[in-house]
Amino acid sequence: MSDAASAQAVRATVGDSEFDRATAPTRRAPGVYDVDLSAGWTVFGALNGGYLLAVLGRTLADALPHSDPFTISAHYLTASRPGPAVVRTDLVRTGRTLSTGQASLFQYDDEGREVERIRVLASYGDLDALPDDVRTAAEPPAFPPMEHCFGPEDGPAPAAETSAIADRLMLKLDPATLGWALGAPSGKGEMRSWFGLADGRDPDPFSLLLAVDALPPTAFEIGLSGWVPTVELTVHVRCRPAPGPLRVSITTRNLAGGFLEEDAEVWDGADRLVAQSRQLARVKLG
Repeated sequence: MSDAASAQAVRATVGDSEFDRATAPTRRAPGVYDVDLSAGWTVFGALNGGYLLAVLGRTLADALPHSDPFTISAHYLTASRPGPAVVRTDLVRTGRTLSTGQASLFQYDDEGREVERIRVLASYGDLDALPDDVRTAAEPPAFPPMEHCFGPEDGPAPAAETSAIADRLMLKLDPATLGWALGAPSGKGEMRSWFGLADGRDPDPFSLLLAVDALPPTAFEIGLSGWVPTVELTVHVRCRPAPGPLRVSITTRNLAGGFLEEDAEVWDGADRLVAQSRQLARVKLG
């Protein structure tokens, strides 16, 4: 990282970073928000599904009585494009500890017709009010320290159309899951990486929604290539993450009929499981 980039990393904070600006909704009327989807968060020219989920997650945080996502499920109906969009929200139910709402993101197609891009159903609460009692068999993923892992900057320069989101992320991938980058995929559906935002912004519940979908697809280690569009993505946020880099582990056990699942775990620097997710994605075969 250059001295200028390092200085920028020190300055970025939660609420004042490129990620915050790129996911910020503007309330137009009760339950109606304007958003501007940034081209800076694209992969192969398509907007990343985790970025889009963070946009909708922040919008629901403004619309609901509670501010922290506990569980959020998104169906990706049509491909979103960089540029203006409208999010409409509805309060489904509110209680003392949880509130549930839904949101849909709309854009206009080339014929000027309004098209629904994504539909979300989510429950929100207060992460800081959760009890400290933890009983788990889950263990943090074992992979090398960051200095022994590799990021996009350590390989050949990526094609311009693939690099937009990579410029905004700090990814350091476990060498054991990098066979695909060397032309020798392992055949195992595994991807593991250190994760952060390139400007040094610490993680929060909304950046966790990005983290679960920010690594290269596990399909690459199975021997496939190309865009792997998300059909459905569900994220469970388990606690507020500690400052510093996260560790993300994603696995796929079953690819069948042109679809695969990806199960993700996100761990913080305090060795806490801070988020889990499952998504169903389409793959390009042949």
